[in-house]
Amino acid sequence: MIPDQPAPEPVVRLQNVRKAFRLKENQPSTLLEQVIQLAKPRRGKHHGHRNLQAIGGLNLDIMPGETLGILGRNGSGKSTLLKLISRILRPDEGRIEVRGRVSALLELGVGFHPDLTGRENVYLNAALLGLSHEEIETHFDSVVAFSELGEFIDVPVKYYSSGMYMRLGFSVASHVDPDILIVDEILAVGDQTFQEKCIQHIHKLKHSGVTIILVSHNVDMIRRLCSRAVWMEDGEMKAEGETQEVVQRYLEHMFAMNLAGGRIRQKEGFERWGTGEIEITQVRLLNQRGEEQSRFRTGDPMTIEMNYEAYQPVEEPEFGIAIFRQDGTHINGPNSRLAGLEVGTVTGQGLVRYEVEHLPLLPARYEITVAIHDSFRSHAYDSHKRAYTFDVVAGGTEEIHGLVAMPATWQWLAGPDEQPRLPTSQYQVP
Repeated sequence: MIPDQPAPEPVVRLQNVRKAFRLKENQPSTLLEQVIQLAKPRRGKHHGHRNLQAIGGLNLDIMPGETLGILGRNGSGKSTLLKLISRILRPDEGRIEVRGRVSALLELGVGFHPDLTGRENVYLNAALLGLSHEEIETHFDSVVAFSELGEFIDVPVKYYSSGMYMRLGFSVASHVDPDILIVDEILAVGDQTFQEKCIQHIHKLKHSGVTIILVSHNVDMIRRLCSRAVWMEDGEMKAEGETQEVVQRYLEHMFAMNLAGGRIRQKEGFERWGTGEIEITQVRLLNQRGEEQSRFRTGDPMTIEMNYEAYQPVEEPEFGIAIFRQDGTHINGPNSRLAGLEVGTVTGQGLVRYEVEHLPLLPARYEITVAIHDSFRSHAYDSHKRAYTFDVVAGGTEEIHGLVAMPATWQWLAGPDEQPRLPTSQYQVP
């Protein structure tokens, strides 16, 4: 009989970890404010300060070779948690155990000396991670090649763009044989091609057994890379478990918080421009019953309705829409001219509708640009840039990766003479 193998020990263990920051309140900035402050009665020895809980009583085990995604709003404690694991911060209470070499990519430029060149910073960072000079020499060429910095490797990093910082930082952090790699939202910086290159390298590290902890607001990236997820809220762990389940709970919570009475949300202070001959007076999103709402599921009908007023006769105005995912990905950009809609000369009030029979978008937050242009000359009468938002929520499809659910079906044939077998249940755009 083969003896039972001992269960693997966590590479990271947090036990009842707490971390708070002391904030100064109402600090006087003028002489008059200082006099008023002195005249006020003091309430205790900590007058003018308060403690902000960043992490409260957290227990978490991270196993060897696991890829853990951490979700949460800004200020939920995600970055503080990573800094505690990286030993940049010390907990106020509790115990943190970390086994192995930790390589962390937390903030752009952290760990880089601005007056040193990229080459010198590679050696400095690798040495801080515990590598010998010989080990750094072994890895140096692969770091530079992956970063694609070329001759810029010998330029002081204070002249680097944010994208160049990210290239060098990720290259160093991921090429020094880490046991644990920590990445905090840095992949949001830089061009799409290099981001994809980083994601592929993370896959490679996963397959080699590296434990990876990833923070990102991009839920698609969490779904794509992570085997387990944690949702942080106000310094506490709101949910933990299988990635898709945690992501769905997080999205549903965020959508519920952001709903504005079921109506479309107009962003404050959006960018607007145009010559003004025609004005967009209202934008609404409608369901199949013609009711205004801002929450849809994949496959639902959706209509974008745009009201306008023309203050003088305008010949053949062009009505346009652009839909973006909240991370900036441009989904589409239809307009009435490309669709062959001829409106002639318009004056006074009117409206146009863009009707989507089956919304193919996967769950996420989306933003809409609406505009009315001159069809003959390149200028806008009125344009509202990414001014309106709506949500696609879970429940319309089982698909989780990418942008859209394609109108397609699966079939399986055991042989050339066999009847095709179809799925017993499947979301399908009719």
